Amino acid sequence: MSSLQPVSGGPPPDVPPWHVSRRTFLAVTGVAAGGVAVGLAVVDATDPGEETVTGVALTVNGQPVVVEVDSRTSLLDLLRENLELPGTKKGCDAGACGACTVHVNGRRVLSCLMLAVRLEGADVVTIEGLAPGDGRLHPLQAAFVEQDALQCGYCTPGQIMSGVSCIREGHAGSAEEIREWMSGNLCRCGCYLKIVRAVEQAAGEE
Repeated sequence: MSSLQPVSGGPPPDVPPWHVSRRTFLAVTGVAAGGVAVGLAVVDATDPGEETVTGVALTVNGQPVVVEVDSRTSLLDLLRENLELPGTKKGCDAGACGACTVHVNGRRVLSCLMLAVRLEGADVVTIEGLAPGDGRLHPLQAAFVEQDALQCGYCTPGQIMSGVSCIREGHAGSAEEIREWMSGNLCRCGCYLKIVRAVEQAAGEE
């Protein structure tokens, strides 16, 4: 006979003390797992190493700026929240729609995927800084108006910034090429045909 004795509140004498019913096992392990998950969540949320504030000096639309941002701030949020430049739109916030396209050091980027702290010394151009500044529109902005290449307008800033780069990169030789090189910019209103025509028009004026 086993020398093990059931503790108070344990199983009946004819059941081994180490026996646990399936229902009890699931209940106990579920509570334990929940406790572990909660504990981890609390640690992650309160870990002081997750956030650090850094001063970043960069040029935005030709103006030098110095801003303090935490290590998790995206370029998109820096532009919209810190610098009050709402022209760059927040669409998917996951790099899938192109609404947040801006130029960094002459290249088009998805600002929602770029950390602001990595832009020390960078030259950033947004839709607000694209026009010459003397009251005239950029040729692609004017082409969008003339071709009626927008409806709701939400994606338009990203489309224009991407279209400008498409032309500068030499990828506007045909409608098919434009569609290929601007495929990352989505239009919820379906104005793709007119967008392509606007890019073709602006490319012909270069």
